[in-house]
Amino acid sequence: MLATANSTKVLTRAASMQIAFTFVVYPSLILAYMGQAAYLSKHHIIESDYHIGFYVSVPEKLRYPVLAIAILAAVVGSQAIITGTFSIIKQCSALGCFPRVKIVHTSSKIHGQIYIPEINWTLMVLCLAVTIGFRDTKHISNASGLAVITVMLVTTCFMSLVIVLCWHRSVLFAICFIFFFGSIEALYFSASLIKFLEGAWVPVVLSFIFLAVMYSWHYGTLKKYEFDVENKIPINWLLTLSPNLGITRVRGIGLIHTELVTGIPAIFSHFVTNLPAFHQVLVFLCIKSVPVPHVRPEERFLVGRVGPKEYRVYRCIARYGYRDIHMDDVEFEKDLVCSIAEFIRSEGRGLSFEAIEDIDESERLTVIGTTSTHIDGIKMCEDNGELTHVDTEMIEIRSPEVPRKRVRFVVPESPQMDLSVREELQELTEAREAGMAFILGHCYVRAKRGSSLIKKLVINIGYDFLRRNCRAPTYALSFPRAS
Repeated sequence: MLATANSTKVLTRAASMQIAFTFVVYPSLILAYMGQAAYLSKHHIIESDYHIGFYVSVPEKLRYPVLAIAILAAVVGSQAIITGTFSIIKQCSALGCFPRVKIVHTSSKIHGQIYIPEINWTLMVLCLAVTIGFRDTKHISNASGLAVITVMLVTTCFMSLVIVLCWHRSVLFAICFIFFFGSIEALYFSASLIKFLEGAWVPVVLSFIFLAVMYSWHYGTLKKYEFDVENKIPINWLLTLSPNLGITRVRGIGLIHTELVTGIPAIFSHFVTNLPAFHQVLVFLCIKSVPVPHVRPEERFLVGRVGPKEYRVYRCIARYGYRDIHMDDVEFEKDLVCSIAEFIRSEGRGLSFEAIEDIDESERLTVIGTTSTHIDGIKMCEDNGELTHVDTEMIEIRSPEVPRKRVRFVVPESPQMDLSVREELQELTEAREAGMAFILGHCYVRAKRGSSLIKKLVINIGYDFLRRNCRAPTYALSFPRAS
């Protein structure tokens, strides 16, 4: 019923736009262009052709009302351009073709209703620079004309692909379409190129600047990800180590952030090789943003085990929607530990696992919700806190020592919980009491020796400058600096 109502709203909105364009916008444009063309054909004089403009062709009595309408139309058009720019930048950033920017979602229902402060300020600066720099509407109109006709020509070319790939029409029909409309637009495009030195060079220069930024960021990001994938450590490498990973395991939880959802990041081998000790519980954390408004709390975490049980190494993928508010460090740590504890309990009870795409068969993940979703699941108390509404059939698993922070796991009484599960939960309790350390790797990207000059400029200068000045990932802002 809800889907039918939403589809009806979409159809109504599309029909209203079609009717408004067909019976209001299009006739107004035709009449305006025809009137201006008639005026130019009658009053065109070579010596004074630069004095002829749109407002000169408007009668004296209607000039100010038309000016008011033009201002309102400019406001509407500017808002459409700004919104379109926000949407394009967001899509480019999601595809890894543009540096990270702050994206503010202004609606919890409409995905595309966004606001990007950096792009908004950039557009304002560019508008002021063009206006102050030219101080002439003729040069500004030349720049605008070349930009508009270029967009129309590119749209026509892409429309031919839509005809073949999406509408499944014949190639001959697409060729006729692009030949008919493209030839007309090519004439206007060639006419605009004549004015290249009189202001039309501005959109061309801006296009090359943004092209260089997008290419540098995409190329550097792609090479960085390829390096991470090629240098990730297989699970077999971990199995060759002893349960102590060949080093001393100290108390605490070591949380290693990685963008990989499978395999072991290269930073872990760096730590194992260069440090004499590591935490008794290791968690490979991957934070993913998914293109939905909200991720349900019961589907927040995907938890799995890396290696045998005695290694105490886990993988956790935390999923957030674009409207979800990231938890603070205290709530995040608590929910993360509880999700691992619930995974240990569910694994001991033999519950089924969910298969995730791009995940190795040896690393199966279980969907684990937040603490609030476990009605009959594991609860955790810290700092001598008391649980409310705890059933009398629940048992407690706590650390045998008296640490700095007292932590309790309260789990339901279950005959399926064997001794190994209880020991693993007790070890997790001790590690939580000792504290949690967040480990973030910092990667530097440099061109290889012997690379071409262009590649060195793109990587060593362009990508490095963008990486240093773009926004940090959102997950890094929520981690406590003291940890």
